[in-house]
Amino acid sequence: MRVGQKLRLPMLLALLVMVVMTGCSASGSGSQASSGGASGDAQKQGSEVKTQPVSQGIGEEAKAEQRVIATTVAATEMMDALEIELVGIPTSVKALPQRYDGLTKVGNPMKPDMEIVKSLKPTEVLSVTTLEYDLKPIFDSVGITATFLDLTSLEQMKQAIAELGKRYDREKQAAALLQRYDDKLADIQQRIEGKEQPTVLILMGVPGSYLVATEHSYIGDLVRLAGGKNIVQGETVEYLASNTEYLQQANPDIILRAAHGMPEEVVVMFNEEFKKNDIWKHFNAVKNGRVYDLEEALFGTTGNLAADKALDELMRMMYPQS
Repeated sequence: MRVGQKLRLPMLLALLVMVVMTGCSASGSGSQASSGGASGDAQKQGSEVKTQPVSQGIGEEAKAEQRVIATTVAATEMMDALEIELVGIPTSVKALPQRYDGLTKVGNPMKPDMEIVKSLKPTEVLSVTTLEYDLKPIFDSVGITATFLDLTSLEQMKQAIAELGKRYDREKQAAALLQRYDDKLADIQQRIEGKEQPTVLILMGVPGSYLVATEHSYIGDLVRLAGGKNIVQGETVEYLASNTEYLQQANPDIILRAAHGMPEEVVVMFNEEFKKNDIWKHFNAVKNGRVYDLEEALFGTTGNLAADKALDELMRMMYPQS
């Protein structure tokens, strides 16, 4: 049985990506315009734009050549953890690592300002695979090398960290990060061994709409790693349009609600939906008070360095007695 309505899905997915990515940055559009304008004025006046070329242990010539821009918050945080300097960072209302204070901002993740990007003469620009379809042709058209990090699961994120560590001579830092996640997963496996798997429904909300997250989404992957069983099985996509009648038949033990874009507004939307739509009161998760709103900082649409903390939160929700 299908959970989603295929005809509506492309529109909803487009809305999800647009609202989530711009929600992390577009609300700072005033700061983005200011940043872009300041950069442009500095270039016109011959002033020096502050940048930090990557310092690697592979020779002075190589050091000068490496000029990396991170266009998403997750990529920026990963580069900071790997102790890699950047020359450009995304425009975002979220706090970015102090290491990059004063660097040129290149616009929001979904639509970087290509004039600013080109002015920084990058050797590599980092984005994420969820934006590759839209951004790759743009970067290719101006001859800029872009790497799209796959952060759709913890394992894929770990692989991306390892590859960046190898590429920029930061293998020691990468190994420490990977060990942190491996230790957390080993601890979780020990704690859930022999326990009954709770069934879980994950709702991904953006202003005005919500989708059902499958096990192929990042949050779905975390739920699986924490011992939960997604009620949506056999699909190949990350998200599906909601069919509440089918979802109620599956009757999950737990409902997780992830609010993105404008989290406070989305939580209000979820509350109204659960209050006005009579079908929700028949869910065991609602009857038993096991409906949880996920903190956006921990549970993004793609992987981030807070994955271990997110897993701890899920464990508290799914195994409250452990």
